[in-house]
Amino acid sequence: MRERTFYFDNVKFILIIFVVFGHLLRSFIEDSETILTIYKVIYTFHMPAFILASGFFAKGYYKKGYIKKIAKKLIIPYLIFQLIYSVFYYYLHNQSTFTLDPFNPHWSLWFLISLFFWHMLLLLFAKFKPTIAISTAVLIGLAVGYIDWISNFMSLSRTFVFFPFFLVGYFAKKEHFFALFKPPVRIGALIMFAAVFILFYTNPNINYEWLLGSKPYDALNAASIGAMFTRLGFYLLSFIMMISFFSFVPKGQYFFTNLGKNTLYVYLLHGFFVRVFRESDVQNFFNDAESFLLLAGIALLLTLLLSSKLITAVTQPVIELSTTRFKSLKTRLTAALKFYRKKYRLD
Repeated sequence: MRERTFYFDNVKFILIIFVVFGHLLRSFIEDSETILTIYKVIYTFHMPAFILASGFFAKGYYKKGYIKKIAKKLIIPYLIFQLIYSVFYYYLHNQSTFTLDPFNPHWSLWFLISLFFWHMLLLLFAKFKPTIAISTAVLIGLAVGYIDWISNFMSLSRTFVFFPFFLVGYFAKKEHFFALFKPPVRIGALIMFAAVFILFYTNPNINYEWLLGSKPYDALNAASIGAMFTRLGFYLLSFIMMISFFSFVPKGQYFFTNLGKNTLYVYLLHGFFVRVFRESDVQNFFNDAESFLLLAGIALLLTLLLSSKLITAVTQPVIELSTTRFKSLKTRLTAALKFYRKKYRLD
């Protein structure tokens, strides 16, 4: 049980770094084929893997009060941050009018509302055998691309497109993940990462928006019958890349392991920093390979900061509508202060 907890906390922490790094890279994908390729490689696995991990921890959906708990955890923060981001964008972009649309999620907030819908869909799909449930979810994900109004509204497109990954996670067992640590699998994973990088680099016209799952086929200029096969191909690619990623995540406990429990905080808060970064002249500094390595370091530091005890304690009232972290931090600080007063006789 401990081993599983450490592993998945490590999974979430590493993935949230990729989320932050990918969002920081977005400003530069038009300027460099290499950066665009890295961006595409990251998007083949980071959100699908995050969604799969979320599905893995949804096994208790049938417990009494679970749906109410999930609604409080996801919908209320969604509405709060939808308002906060609306105000934020109003001032950031000097908009002439203030608009608030709860049905079209701002930027990364789509994940909260989709995650809620995925838990709701479990009420139906969990009744079936894994092969039937996952196959049906994939067929729905392929079919919704032909319905033009299923897009960003209520995050419906991403909800249906990414639901198969959530279902795979729900039906998965920890043994499935730990079976990936064998040397042949890891060697194959390295080869896969290299092959996908080469694929995207040598074929720069591959539209990365297929990886976002947010638009119907018509908006991708691919409304023909072949569009569903293209999406199916990206499904397979993402699944293989997820396996490749999972095979390299360490199982042990590290300095960052416990921070993996705070990824929701990083996810909700990092957007303010990324959006300011995109609007500032600071991004002009990043114009060579060395500076992009620095950008990766910034993504790591930002993740560490936003998942820290101090930040989570301060922001918990907004994100979780609770003050338990602040009270815990206050208790620890008080105890530490008493200890040092006694040790150094400061009283």
